[in-house]
Amino acid sequence: MIGALVSISGMAIAGRELSSELNAFQISFTRSLFCLIALIIILSFIGFNKVKTAKPKLHLLRNTIHFGGQTGWLYGVAFLPLAEVFAIEFTAPIWTAILAVIFLKEPLTRYRTLAILLGFAGIMIILRPGIQIIQPAALVVLFATFCFASTYVFTRHMAATESPLTIIFYMNLVQLPIGFIASLPSWNYPTLESWPWITLIGLTGLGSHFCFAHAFRHADAAVVSPLDFMRLPLIALIGWAIYNESWDMMIFLGGIIIFSGNLINLLTEQKFAKKSFK
Repeated sequence: MIGALVSISGMAIAGRELSSELNAFQISFTRSLFCLIALIIILSFIGFNKVKTAKPKLHLLRNTIHFGGQTGWLYGVAFLPLAEVFAIEFTAPIWTAILAVIFLKEPLTRYRTLAILLGFAGIMIILRPGIQIIQPAALVVLFATFCFASTYVFTRHMAATESPLTIIFYMNLVQLPIGFIASLPSWNYPTLESWPWITLIGLTGLGSHFCFAHAFRHADAAVVSPLDFMRLPLIALIGWAIYNESWDMMIFLGGIIIFSGNLINLLTEQKFAKKSFK
């Protein structure tokens, strides 16, 4: 989990540094290119049969949506305080719960309802509509988070036949041409100084997926999720140290409320799952 926290923070820093030269579409393209090259090298040793898929159309749809989320997140990293981006991103499980009720026909329990209400309360505290002007970039990040939540629902639906490696491989394979086409109208060739950041965003993008997958595989989600919350104070500290971003306590308050809703939903679902298993 520490690897995941470091990877996500590194990806945010690299995205911010690259944003002065490349737009979000081109950063997404370069990240997918780097990740795909790394995955092809890995698969050349372990075999390409590891990424055979029975659901190519679902991969195409899932990863087109994921591209919207990834690009929106990178746009937010360029224009918002890093802590605000991460706090808004905590709403992903809330959107996932709503979408799972609608599309996967999962029950809307009172605990899930409470989590959803806390999530919306938290996002209102962060955005503070009517008190301050809502930054367009914040709405873009909120949309990106909804896209991420949609892909989580796809992943849950596909998990029976598709391994994490398969999902990551096709994610980058699908996003590569989309990113290239979207980048063409305002294409800039990266300077020599940009390549370390491009390398970093590729490494951290790939590393975050694998670290999260291993964390949830080897540790209880009730242990992993509280550790995941640590990325908010971590990125706030990074934003303050590197970019002189101020500490906004309302962002922390909103993030804590959103996270509390997520944790309540997680713990109660685990409790009911154990009872059902017994």
